[in-house]
Amino acid sequence: MAHTAFAHVARIAFMGACLAALPAWSATEQGEQRQQKRDTKQDARQTSRTEKVDCRQANNKSNAACRHDKRDTKQEGRQEGRDIKRQ
Repeated sequence: MAHTAFAHVARIAFMGACLAALPAWSATEQGEQRQQKRDTKQDARQTSRTEKVDCRQANNKSNAACRHDKRDTKQEGRQEGRDIKRQ
C-alpha cells in the first residue's frame, strides 16, 4: 500500500515539474517573437529614413509626397511585425 501511495505522489510531482517547465519555454518563444518584431520595425524605420533622403535628393517629388512614401514604408514594417506576432 505504501508503495502505491509513493508512486502516486511521484507521478504528481513529475507532472508538476513538467507543467512548470512549459511557461519558461513559452516565455522564451514569445521573447524571440518580440525581438524579431522589434528588429523588423527598426529595419522599416531605417529604410523609410533612407528612402525619404533619397527622394528629396532626387527632387522628383514634393516633400509631402516623400513624407507619404516614408509613412507607407513604416506602415508596411508595422504590418510585418504584426504578422510575426500572429505566427
